[in-house]
Amino acid sequence: MILSMRRIGAVFLRYFYTITGLHQITELFFWPLIEILLWGLTTVWLQQQQDMPNLALIILTALIFFQIITRAANDISVSLLQEFWNRNLSNLFSTPLTEVEWALGTILLSFCKIIIGLSFGALVVYLLYALNVFVVGWYFLPFAASLMLSGLALGFLSACVIIRWGQKLEMLAWMMAFFFAPFSAVFYPVDSLPMWAQTISWCLPMTYVFEGMRQVLLNGVFCLNDFLISLGLNAIYLAGAVFLFKYSFKCSRVKGLARLE
Repeated sequence: MILSMRRIGAVFLRYFYTITGLHQITELFFWPLIEILLWGLTTVWLQQQQDMPNLALIILTALIFFQIITRAANDISVSLLQEFWNRNLSNLFSTPLTEVEWALGTILLSFCKIIIGLSFGALVVYLLYALNVFVVGWYFLPFAASLMLSGLALGFLSACVIIRWGQKLEMLAWMMAFFFAPFSAVFYPVDSLPMWAQTISWCLPMTYVFEGMRQVLLNGVFCLNDFLISLGLNAIYLAGAVFLFKYSFKCSRVKGLARLE
């Protein structure tokens, strides 16, 4: 078999040109930056700890909790993208189905998948590491509920961008939750961040949940005030995200949903 450098070069250029768009370049640099920030800050914090009890449980519980955010965020936007990929968006919403009904259906699906994912993740952690992430007790439920609301807000935020500008921004479906992860104090406390980042962190509802989770595991104390702040911020952000989604959907419907496919 004779290899043709011309054909090889043509294949290279064919796929190289697809990564020159703004959205592809953004994704190319986004993941290395987020991973370096997230795990770099976690590593620095771990190096500063001496004989902290339940350290492995804190990290693994945070990992399980963070999956609630990513699952809720992804399910909203990916469900929308599936209609793009199947070229079914205009067909779907030419029926009596409203965007509110669609949203409630995807939220119900997300809730079911979160239950399954949490159960499986907790089982794997127990079998592999003999650690019980449910050691936080009944506090697990309000923490999980707050994180799901945060994920839904992020999901509707990315969905409103996708429904407005189409598939070229589909990477937001997977990037949105991780964009806020370094500021959410998922694996490390807020005071590990620089002061300017701490200001952003305290504006995020997820921060209060992860800080509260560490307080329960370390001191057995549930801070009701922080939890209520988390719920209040979630209510504001979720209402705003839903409003933006409905507005973006309305604008796209006027211009024609078929153009997005």
